[in-house]
Amino acid sequence: MIGGLRLPQGKGGGAKRQVDLEAFIKNLENELKAQGKEEQRAPSPPQQKRKSSILDFMSAEAQGKGPSEAPSAKAANVARSEGAQKATPALAQTPPKAEERPEQKGVEKRPAELEWLRPSSEFYLESPQQRPEPSNWWSTQEDGYVDSARGYLLEVRYEGEVGKAVALLYDSQQGRVVKWVDRTGHKPYFLTNMPVEQEDGKPVVDLTKYKSFSNLAVVTKRDPLTNKDVRLTKVVVDDPLAVRTLRKVVADRGYKVWEADIKYFLNYIYDNLLIPGMPYEVSTSWSPLNWRRGEDLEKTIRESFPDDLKDLALDWVPIFEEPSPKVPKVALDIEVFTPGEGHFPDPSKADMPVMSVSLVDDTGRRQVLLLARDGAEFGGEEPPNAEIELFDSERAMLLEALRRVSRYAVIFTFNGDNFDLPYIYNRLLNLGLSPDDLPMTFLQDYVTFRRALHVDLHKLFDIKALQTYAFGNKYREKSLDAVAEALLGQTKYKLTKFIDYVSLEELASYNLQDAVLTMGLVTFNNELTWNLLVLLMRISKTGLEEVSRSQVSAWIRGTLYWEHRRRGLLIPSSDDIEAIGSQSPRSMAIIKDKKYRGAIVLQPPQGVFFNVVVLDFASLYPSVIRNWNLSYETVNNPYCSKFVEAPEVGHRICMERKGISSQLVGLLRDFRVKVYKRKAKDRSLTEQERIWYDTVQAAMKVYINASYGVFGNESFAFYSLPVAESVTAIGRAILLDTLKKASELNLHILYGDTDSLFIWDPPKEALEELVRYVQEAHGLDLEVDKVFRLVLFSGLKKNYVGFEGDNFVIKGMLAKKSSTPEFIKFETSEVMKILAATRGPEDLEKTLEALRDKVQEIYNKLRRREYTLDQLAISVMLSKDPSEYKKNTPQHVKAALLLIKDGTPVSKGDIVSFVKTKDRLGVKPVRLARLSDVDTSKYLEYVRSAFEQFLLAFGVKWDELAGVKKIV
Repeated sequence: MIGGLRLPQGKGGGAKRQVDLEAFIKNLENELKAQGKEEQRAPSPPQQKRKSSILDFMSAEAQGKGPSEAPSAKAANVARSEGAQKATPALAQTPPKAEERPEQKGVEKRPAELEWLRPSSEFYLESPQQRPEPSNWWSTQEDGYVDSARGYLLEVRYEGEVGKAVALLYDSQQGRVVKWVDRTGHKPYFLTNMPVEQEDGKPVVDLTKYKSFSNLAVVTKRDPLTNKDVRLTKVVVDDPLAVRTLRKVVADRGYKVWEADIKYFLNYIYDNLLIPGMPYEVSTSWSPLNWRRGEDLEKTIRESFPDDLKDLALDWVPIFEEPSPKVPKVALDIEVFTPGEGHFPDPSKADMPVMSVSLVDDTGRRQVLLLARDGAEFGGEEPPNAEIELFDSERAMLLEALRRVSRYAVIFTFNGDNFDLPYIYNRLLNLGLSPDDLPMTFLQDYVTFRRALHVDLHKLFDIKALQTYAFGNKYREKSLDAVAEALLGQTKYKLTKFIDYVSLEELASYNLQDAVLTMGLVTFNNELTWNLLVLLMRISKTGLEEVSRSQVSAWIRGTLYWEHRRRGLLIPSSDDIEAIGSQSPRSMAIIKDKKYRGAIVLQPPQGVFFNVVVLDFASLYPSVIRNWNLSYETVNNPYCSKFVEAPEVGHRICMERKGISSQLVGLLRDFRVKVYKRKAKDRSLTEQERIWYDTVQAAMKVYINASYGVFGNESFAFYSLPVAESVTAIGRAILLDTLKKASELNLHILYGDTDSLFIWDPPKEALEELVRYVQEAHGLDLEVDKVFRLVLFSGLKKNYVGFEGDNFVIKGMLAKKSSTPEFIKFETSEVMKILAATRGPEDLEKTLEALRDKVQEIYNKLRRREYTLDQLAISVMLSKDPSEYKKNTPQHVKAALLLIKDGTPVSKGDIVSFVKTKDRLGVKPVRLARLSDVDTSKYLEYVRSAFEQFLLAFGVKWDELAGVKKIV
């Protein structure tokens, strides 16, 4: 289509041809004039008003229209085939009304209010001089904000235009995000021990001369460290930025300040005790909207939860019982013209045209917007079930893409913070638009939308806690290709040549697949990722955009801040916590760069073992925090008279009152074990309910398993070295005591790591006795985690491979870096097939011989140069421009400099692929290298690091391999 018009196509779906655009438009204008005369004779339909600009269509959306249902593949194909058989192209037809569309099985229908809008094709036929300037419809309060709202709270922002907090709620009745400006009178502030006034009535510090100062107020808070009430002065300002200025003024006069470094939009959430992800109604105050209270759980909580957690648990039940909101979601991906292979476009400059934009929503609708640029040709198959449109104006294409995505509640990208959205934003500025013309805005360090929310999945899947506890370490690299292959079993589209030279159909297929994978990562496993996000929002008391870009320490901090406000507690400063728990640690770190000693890791044997049972302490460290009452205000607190001493380190733990961290971690731990793990398996519930509850327990697992480590992180707001040290010391004591009991029961312990034990061929009765002992002595559950039929230990710590059925678990035996050459990855998968064929001791000799042969085969292939340059390539991203490397020049930078010398522009962010060579420099970029340049001896080091540990398990040293050692 040209600006919403379909291009002519050969009959029978044959190859398309380029058309002369001027002749095409001239012909089309004549047709439009003739069509206009026909329309003059017919009465105009009511309420049909021509839109003067693309943003007028957005304005129509703002008044209640949302995204459409996806037209069926069959309907789309019919429309294309009809257009292909006409001598002259016809106008794109408006999609059929909802009641006329064919029913889509398995697709949830949108409310009737979400009728699709198609922009006037006339807009795109106007010349740039005739085209009206876009209108900034969202900047007026009448169009942009509502006085009252009902819906799911997704985010709170501070908007300088109105000088207030603005809440974004998804209204399911209207099918869109609405924006409500605060009417509660809330303002930014901080607390201080500075008196309001001196004895003579004059202010201690005159803050009235500062423009943003509002007023002072006296408040009473409970100090969690001393457990006493304190009277403090609340310094209220009109602008959040003024907090930074005035807190320094007050501190410079010798007074202490508290709660002065909390982001204002988070402060607003905490003060109003809001829970993002939950439904509310709001006008002049906030009220929960029909929360599910889980009355059926009250009996379970009363009977099985500790007394100090019963009431707190009942307050938290709605967080887990309220279903996740069903909001319209879309994935966006762009492709940009690049001047050469290996070059990565710079979004800050945005000096190259956007070639295509792909959109895929959660109903299955797939759209590709293509730019009819010079040199672009047709040829090849179209992506199936996709709507493809061709534009002669890059500006029109980008504005149309923004118009469409702005109708959704949440826009998902993969690396959209660093590339897609800033590129679109800056590209449109380069094309003559002003920031006010765009429905996008910069917030902190990312780009989002004024009327929608943006989630960058690259940052989300980079969160270590999610990678480990929610997705089971299924992916190691964080690229879209790697994550999608691990979680979806799908990969990116493989191009036949460099992207700038492929056909329009192939470009569409490549671009569309990225958007398909992005949306797939949101919706797979019954929207697991989306539901996890909602639950983490609720637990951490953090909005969607913030929680998806924060590490787990920020989530835990949010929960603690919110709970401090609920209890009327003063949030202590890091200096306060350090002062009260400043007793020097008595243990010594044995891990480099760590301030305290970690867990016990037993020295494993070297060998191959069959029937190995792995026992796991269920939530060891969270259970220690709960059972031992560990919290920043309970360890080494001089205001406590009743305490116990942590083993080995001697820190004193207060037992007079419950610690806030101990309670919250214990609450989530008990909810997971006693309620939601059971509900996830309850066959009396519907499948949808079980899936939801399984996600609930998974979110809790992510949270509680990351809860102990944050106390040893200096950047954590409640950093407390004595707490972190006590947790690991108690954990070590429990593991040592368990090992002692296992020895008494004649169990053969092969290996132990932090919270797990590897036991070789254990008798069932002895295992049951060990489990019973740990529960009675330490109040912990010892569970069977895995039963390996085969385990290979190299003799190194955290270094083994175990087979459970045909599945395997690898620790430390593979190069996990994204720079690992492809031939190593491939050959490793081949080695795993060899090992998997080992079924008993009688197969060991055959397995070892096959391993020897495989390593010899790899060596021979290297020597004969049978691997391609692409298979040997090492790919590394430039973290800065090559010219910025002054002293040490890494290998990938040397390769980049060779590319620049050859005339290929290379800069920060580009991926440099190179091979190791025999010349003085030692490297060459792939595009400049030949196979004869490759230094095979350097690649044998990769082979050795990848496969030597497998051989060690069989007692074979690398140097014992005949022939291979000769080229090292």
